Amino acid sequence: MDNLMGNGMDDYAGLKGKVKRYNEILANTKAYRARWKSHLKDLIVSELETMIKVTGLNGKIEFSDKVKHLEYIILSLGSEESGISEIVDERIEKPLIKKNGSLIYQQLFNGKVQVMVSLPFIEGFGEPNPPKVIGIYRPEEVKPPFLIRHMEDFIKEITLWEDFDDDDQVMQKIGFNHQHLPKPDAGDE
Repeated sequence: MDNLMGNGMDDYAGLKGKVKRYNEILANTKAYRARWKSHLKDLIVSELETMIKVTGLNGKIEFSDKVKHLEYIILSLGSEESGISEIVDERIEKPLIKKNGSLIYQQLFNGKVQVMVSLPFIEGFGEPNPPKVIGIYRPEEVKPPFLIRHMEDFIKEITLWEDFDDDDQVMQKIGFNHQHLPKPDAGDE
């Protein structure tokens, strides 16, 4: 029976280490959630407000705190007529609305912060892309230089969307892929 039970407490070292790590993660989640509430949420909002003011960006900060510990902050660039309209009949045109994009800071279930970019899209003209994840951060990693970098990434992404053309696309060759064929010798030509 002793052979089935193992040789002693050393057999549990791996399991004990995993349980210890699990308990550390649970404690981190509580600490991260407390940090969001105590100052991180206010820091993010304050920095976003400063960036709007300093740059003249036409944005609005929105909140959602309907689910505790799954809150988020959105810097939205709002909506406007896209300049494109559906022709209903010869007298009526229905304008298509463009959502101008947003930068999102969402508190995750484990207290970490996910940063995302929601690209612009035109309603009724295709489907919006899911938000692009910039990164997931522990609250102590979210500092003003990171927030500025997130805003720069956001502005870069929406600018690329607005300025879309084929210059930004990698050209795909049509036909056979010749890169794996041996180069002809000089005498073969």
